[in-house]
Amino acid sequence: MNITFRQLKIFEAVARHLSYTRASEELHLTQPAVSMQIKQLEHSIGLPLFEQLGKKVYLTEAGREFNRYCAAISAQMDELGQVVDELKGLQRGRLTIAVATTANYFVPRLLATFCRQHGDVKVSLDVTNREQLLRALVENRTDLVIMGQPPAELDLVAEQFMENPLVVIAPPGHALAGERRIPLRRLHEETFMVREQGSGTRSAVERFFTASNMALSTPMEMSSNEAIKQGVEAGLGLGIVSLHTLAMELALRRLVILDVLKFPIMRYWYIVYREGKRLSQVAQAFREFVLREAGELLELPPV
Repeated sequence: MNITFRQLKIFEAVARHLSYTRASEELHLTQPAVSMQIKQLEHSIGLPLFEQLGKKVYLTEAGREFNRYCAAISAQMDELGQVVDELKGLQRGRLTIAVATTANYFVPRLLATFCRQHGDVKVSLDVTNREQLLRALVENRTDLVIMGQPPAELDLVAEQFMENPLVVIAPPGHALAGERRIPLRRLHEETFMVREQGSGTRSAVERFFTASNMALSTPMEMSSNEAIKQGVEAGLGLGIVSLHTLAMELALRRLVILDVLKFPIMRYWYIVYREGKRLSQVAQAFREFVLREAGELLELPPV
């Protein structure tokens, strides 16, 4: 077989997205160019790797086998890249990190401090939802992930490094603003805006209220913390968000934190990587930096 590494990368992207269009967007290629590379690859192998039924693309049996070997080759090439970076020294390494959307409120500050200490380190930062973070770990597409509590059933190393309090927010003119020790049952009368299904914050909130034998009125799902904060500010209802997201709104008095009994819901941030993964010098240095300094560098607003 005469196969190029470029063809492997294109195949991996199409197999991951099961879409020629999304693969071409990710790789910054035209869709015809992607299709042509796949056809050349299939011709070289002598078997079809994909089949299209209607508008959907599926891997064939040969495609599934090829994808398994392709993933192993990609992992080996990534490891080779890490070894080469280490031979060049820590000052010239590359760090690939994926973070939960809420963590993006503080991770850039951590990265800025780390990069000032380590010269020409190149950083690739992906901000995405919990489902995509776990997929990136499973597919070995990232060095490190910063997220809430990861699932125990995956073979991951998860190290806790900072508190992540979830608080109830309201507009300053809300009837409960300024009240002290608000009973939890009082929230049953309120409308809440919540994150989408699958969000770590959404899951934590649902577990908390289920354990308290309560169900909230949650007719509005929002895809981001910013949307929730803007909705609360506009008077659409209350919200429950990470305290890390509120520095500007609290300083400008656009939102207030309600003093609700049993709040804040205390969660934690974790730095996560695959069990057995060989971390590069740069990734190891960033991991140690986060565990050692994140708590001191990042100050939370007072609750």
